[in-house]
Amino acid sequence: MNTRDKVLYQGAYLTLKSRNGWEFVARQHQVAVIIAWTVEDELLLVEQYREPLGRRVIELPAGLVGDESELEDEDFLDAAARELEEETGWRAGQLTEFMTCPTSAGMSDETVMFVLAENLVQVGRGGGDDSEDIVVHRVRKSFIDQWLDERRSHGLGIDPKIYAALYWSIKS
Repeated sequence: MNTRDKVLYQGAYLTLKSRNGWEFVARQHQVAVIIAWTVEDELLLVEQYREPLGRRVIELPAGLVGDESELEDEDFLDAAARELEEETGWRAGQLTEFMTCPTSAGMSDETVMFVLAENLVQVGRGGGDDSEDIVVHRVRKSFIDQWLDERRSHGLGIDPKIYAALYWSIKS
């Protein structure tokens, strides 16, 4: 913590701080966001209800690193592998750290590490843990723009990190 930071509220996962008159949220754990393409050229996406928005959101698979007491020293790529399998039911033969980016630089110190998941094998149904209600979607690259537009028109939120993943996937 920066010595100029004033803690306004401390929660289990987030801290509200003030520095130089600026209020912001500090994240307790790192975040892994996984870009996973199947051999059929389908991007794995997840859909889940997000309480702050009060609606379901389409997202890339993602999760916190070391957020459980038995996992507090968890390796970043181990966390990405765990979250990918837990949320989607797919296991990666290879994971590569891709890029670290801020999520909302004016509101939070949170950064996410994008992880490229390759050599995927389906090993289960996914759906998350007991506290989550995740629907897994496999969306073909050639149909993804139309698919996302349809979901948006039906009132679902679309996480913009998906578009970053699509941009990087086209470039590679």
